[in-house]
Amino acid sequence: MRVENVDLLVIGAGMAGLTAGARAVRNGLSVMVVEIGTDVGGSARFAGYAWTAPSHDAMDQHNPWGDTALKRALVDRFPEGVAWIRSLGVDVKDAQRVLSFGRGHQFDTHQYVDTCRRVVREGGGTLLLETCAERLVVEDGAVTGAELRLADGARMRVSAGSTLIATGGFQGDAELRTAHVHPRAESMQLRSNPFSRGGGYRLATQVGAATGHDDAGFYGHLIPSGISFADPADFVDLSLYYSEHALLFNVRNDRFVDETLGDHLTAMALLEQPESRGLLIADARVFRDWVVGSYVEGAVAVDKFALASKRGGRVGLAEDLDELAYLPEEWGYRGDAVRDAVKLFNEDAAAGLEPVPGRRLDRLPLDEPPYYVIETVPAITFPFHGVRIDDRARVLRGDGEPLHGLLAAGSDTGGLWHRAYAGGIASALVFGLTAADTATAATATAAQTTD
Repeated sequence: MRVENVDLLVIGAGMAGLTAGARAVRNGLSVMVVEIGTDVGGSARFAGYAWTAPSHDAMDQHNPWGDTALKRALVDRFPEGVAWIRSLGVDVKDAQRVLSFGRGHQFDTHQYVDTCRRVVREGGGTLLLETCAERLVVEDGAVTGAELRLADGARMRVSAGSTLIATGGFQGDAELRTAHVHPRAESMQLRSNPFSRGGGYRLATQVGAATGHDDAGFYGHLIPSGISFADPADFVDLSLYYSEHALLFNVRNDRFVDETLGDHLTAMALLEQPESRGLLIADARVFRDWVVGSYVEGAVAVDKFALASKRGGRVGLAEDLDELAYLPEEWGYRGDAVRDAVKLFNEDAAAGLEPVPGRRLDRLPLDEPPYYVIETVPAITFPFHGVRIDDRARVLRGDGEPLHGLLAAGSDTGGLWHRAYAGGIASALVFGLTAADTATAATATAAQTTD
């Protein structure tokens, strides 16, 4: 078997892996990056923003159960991450608000991942596509590299001072989704690249990595039911971000969540409802101000109602509130109950009363006809359950101590998010850079020991 030696082996060439590879090369390390897919970039190709909570207080408010050290690291190191992107010559827009609480920057993620690839290669690093890491090599309790299967079927053993797991999560694997997200998660559509199938998760757990948490949830969005993603552009175009201003009813004709907390949180809540589907109802105000508007500044505006109708989704238009009573019977909802629930919500909102469930942000009544109705289901981008790390991106064992030689970053990791979310690209960026710096420190220590 052919043997190669590097300072850092990166398994996965998405946002986290390429960031780590490029930073490590700039730090003077010898680097090999391997990717199971046919190209680099992973799900970062479908993004366009890096954002997170702007302060520790905001992070704690919106992600109270996340690992404290990881939350602090993300908030504190995010400005350095943005500066790193700019240092590569990638144009980064001025900061802007994202969701109700976040701050972030728009940038060309295609340009960024392609630039990182170039930096790795020009810095003497190796990039191998269509290459699978079959197992990690462990010697004296430390991970010392991995055995790879190359695109031509040949095998290679890579000896590495540090090995980074950055394969993008396990959202592409129905078995792992069912085990660690929800029993009905198997049926969710994949709002992500198809190559993140738990390769890194399995590699790490096979050598004793700690994982968690099983009830942490996932990041995703509501999409119209009955429509399959035809192109990665659909990941944004079909996501019903405006649900934060609409009302959502389950198949029992009840509201069950504060929709205003965010479409990504509502998606988690809907998965746990009977049949994991529900009716999203907006009035003319919501349609005008939100359905046909840009979710964030600079994004292309898409009429999501018209697109769902064109693509064959379950949609309807009621000229007034009473027409909601005539929902198609085959949809499985009681139209009169939904109509009465909207009326009650409007009466409470007009009277300044707190609806049940509560509604923290947009409390205006939906009383401007016509009414726009879409049946919706959740789609998954990545799970929050994953390999546990510390704030230096070192993988942890079950006893909480580092598993020497093994790092992880990006959507393979768990602990940062717990039924809450404030930026996946930001996390991959920050902990990708952190992993490279941790590997650099380990290489320096090893060199001093050898001397």
